[in-house]
Amino acid sequence: MAEANFANRTLFHADNLETLRGINSACIDLIATDPPFNKSRDFHATPDSLARGAKFEDRWTWDKDVHPEWVDAIKDDWPAVWAVIAAARLSAGPDMAAFLCWLGVRLLECHRVLKDTGSLYLQLDYTAHAWGKCLLDGIFGRRHFRNEIVWCYTGPANTPRWFPRKHDDILFYTKSNAFTFNRDAVRVPYSAAFTQRRQYTEGQRGITAGYAESRTDAEIAAAFGPGKPIEDWWTDIPAGGQISRGQRTGYPTQKPLALYERIIKASSNPGDLVLDPFAGCATTPIAAERLGRQWVAMDIWAGAYQTVLDRLAQENLHVGADECRRLNFGAVALRTEPPQRTDYETGPPVPDLRLKAQRPPEPWERLSREQMTGILAAAQAAGDGIICAGCGRILEIEFMELDHITPKSDRGANHILNRILLCRPCNGRKGDTLTLRGLMRENRRTGWMRDEPRARRAQDQARARAEQVRAQGRLPG
Repeated sequence: MAEANFANRTLFHADNLETLRGINSACIDLIATDPPFNKSRDFHATPDSLARGAKFEDRWTWDKDVHPEWVDAIKDDWPAVWAVIAAARLSAGPDMAAFLCWLGVRLLECHRVLKDTGSLYLQLDYTAHAWGKCLLDGIFGRRHFRNEIVWCYTGPANTPRWFPRKHDDILFYTKSNAFTFNRDAVRVPYSAAFTQRRQYTEGQRGITAGYAESRTDAEIAAAFGPGKPIEDWWTDIPAGGQISRGQRTGYPTQKPLALYERIIKASSNPGDLVLDPFAGCATTPIAAERLGRQWVAMDIWAGAYQTVLDRLAQENLHVGADECRRLNFGAVALRTEPPQRTDYETGPPVPDLRLKAQRPPEPWERLSREQMTGILAAAQAAGDGIICAGCGRILEIEFMELDHITPKSDRGANHILNRILLCRPCNGRKGDTLTLRGLMRENRRTGWMRDEPRARRAQDQARARAEQVRAQGRLPG
């Protein structure tokens, strides 16, 4: 398991995608975060508050907010995630698809940096929580879904045509089945109504049995545990204007400390490393520090660092640049550049244990799907169509799809040397398990093969063109 390649109590003021990409794999114990919700609104902090100047646009468009490299990477490596994004584009619109693509590439990195025993809590609301769950099912696997926690709150509302929307959804996923969960740490006291009801309905068998009136709280705790296990709906933590005056920063989407303290208590242990890639007004870092956890946070807002310092001072946890009163964790570090990874993606360290930088990709290895499709279409062209390299049919480009020669499941690469154009039926039959040779064998067996010599000629022409592109050592055109 890799070591963290940054100091404890570090705030990264940078794009969290590049920062996440720089973090070593499998070094984080818990991710608890509150990202934008795709509410199509602009948020601003109150001008006289601790968070004055904080603002963000919670609006998304496909052309402005989605990079082609994200689309290529998701299509190649995470087809289930791409299916969610494509479905959202059809049913919820391009803005939702853009939001999910933007969020999805970050959640993929969150999955990578989590330890196998780690957990993720992602807070959303009615705007996107259903799509968020589908996205996380595609990343973590639906069997690693643990809870959809409904955090309920109240407040004034003027909604004459529907019920007031007064809850958020917190999606709880784990990376494996061996994860930290401290149920006893988040029990809540038995209510008086509960103990009275149990006494009335159960008599001598109940929670108050043996006492004329009722047991004390201490006696009930000794006999039945320190309290009632909390369910997946939380009504006891106020929100918004009900946040205590001492905690209030004026940040437009601030969440209460009690909410994230409950999450951190449940899914981490003292000394564990907690990450929040959307730190905002620093609720997760402050909650982590209060509970004796290590933390790392990220935010693109320039005032986030000072807000961390101010809130630590408010909590009597940190004063000045390097003085700590209660927790001896060192000063809060501010970094504006992503960390440099020191782990290994392709195997264990070499015997001499010296770290070797990973080779940067060559230009030909960075071709987009669109560029590779154009190059291979020219190589596999025949008359007015393209030869399918799997069955030998000649079809228009609209019916051809880019696929791997050696599938990703067999560690096939994403670059052009491992790509080929297939017709849609061949692409579907090949799936993510068959090699190109296996596809041709299956086509012969089922009678789908149209012209095998022509298919092999298309393969040879495609390979020759791909080798030519590599030999040139640069992007074509």
